[in-house]
Amino acid sequence: MRRKALFISFVLLLASPSLALASQSAQVNGADTAWLLASTALVMLMTPGLAFFYGGMVRSSNVLNALMMSLIALAVITLQWVVIGYSLSFGNDIGHVIGGLNHMFLKGVGMEPSSVYAPTVPHLAFMAFQMMFAIITPALISGAVVERMKFPAYVIFILLWATLVYDPICHWVWGNGGWLARLGALDFAGGTVVHINAGVSALAAALVLGKRKSFLKEPIMPNNVVLTAIGAGLLWFGWFGFNAGSALASGKLSSLAFVNTHVAAATAALSWLVVEYLQHGKASTIGFCSGLVAGLVAITPAAGFVSVLGAVFIGATVGIVCYGAVVVKIRLGYDDSLDAFGVHGIGGLWGALATGLVAVVGAKGLFTGSAAQFGKQVLAGGITIAYAFVLTYIILKVLDALVGLRVDAEMEQVGLDLELHGEEGYRI
Repeated sequence: MRRKALFISFVLLLASPSLALASQSAQVNGADTAWLLASTALVMLMTPGLAFFYGGMVRSSNVLNALMMSLIALAVITLQWVVIGYSLSFGNDIGHVIGGLNHMFLKGVGMEPSSVYAPTVPHLAFMAFQMMFAIITPALISGAVVERMKFPAYVIFILLWATLVYDPICHWVWGNGGWLARLGALDFAGGTVVHINAGVSALAAALVLGKRKSFLKEPIMPNNVVLTAIGAGLLWFGWFGFNAGSALASGKLSSLAFVNTHVAAATAALSWLVVEYLQHGKASTIGFCSGLVAGLVAITPAAGFVSVLGAVFIGATVGIVCYGAVVVKIRLGYDDSLDAFGVHGIGGLWGALATGLVAVVGAKGLFTGSAAQFGKQVLAGGITIAYAFVLTYIILKVLDALVGLRVDAEMEQVGLDLELHGEEGYRI
């Protein structure tokens, strides 16, 4: 009898690690994990989509450089995120402004769920999903500086920018204990963290680098509108992961975000085309693509907080607002080459403010019962604008003094593809 009891005890002892693992694995929801992994892949696809979108709008001598300025972020920011970025964004809170170093090199980020951020999926899946956001955000900035920035300087810039600008703002909004999260500011999928942040930084970059030599002196025509349209389609497709994936579960909330994403993009594309047609008598492909991206940008902070009618309102208004921002750019004379600020900065800000106007799910907006929420959105947007602009300006000024930011006039004239990459996008 005693031997039998000892044998049973020994078997249970050997099985205890497996039992513990099974207990932890039972917390992982297969459907939620599958949806988050699919969403992660969709968001990753957005960066090549952005490369096509931007690449088609530059001159043919710069198409490869424009593509590389997006694609390089997939490599550089991936490693930054693994080493320190994830920890600064989602590590233990320090003073409500930055994450600690407890997750450096992904320490403690494994197959078990994170009870703090995503209790039904592996912590690694949540980390990977957030990594794709960190990758595309600095890539958006490249739209303001294409055709004139040194590629090595750009690589150093996005590494510094991700660490000093993106990661702190990400922690403010989404980190456990971040001060904007504690304030109650709403940002479902990145209107503040991604689009205001990148758009305002793009404006700072355009101002520091200055205008292209040919800006407003001769026509600067897109080299391949078809490529831009393909990029826009990939962005639209990938954005379902961007927004609906931010629910971190498959269910009611992801369904709402999914539908709102599509409706806002469609509405904004139409509203942009209407204004363009009234002004110029033509409905352009570039206009349609710009409008749908503006709609996707604006619905991002609101996707899980507004009704479908709210998404229609946001899409209809942002198409007009961002079209106006692009027109004003020409009149003000600053060279935001591909309208990164006009679409992402202005569109992201309008989306954040509109969330504070028409939110109905999980919070109330100004038009639906809470003036306080609108005030929180204004404060969050204003602080993000100030921080991102000032830090980006300082980073670029320091880099300019140390390594130089801008290619010389001859290189700009010849084109960056041959001079910086030794390749040609097109051979006739």
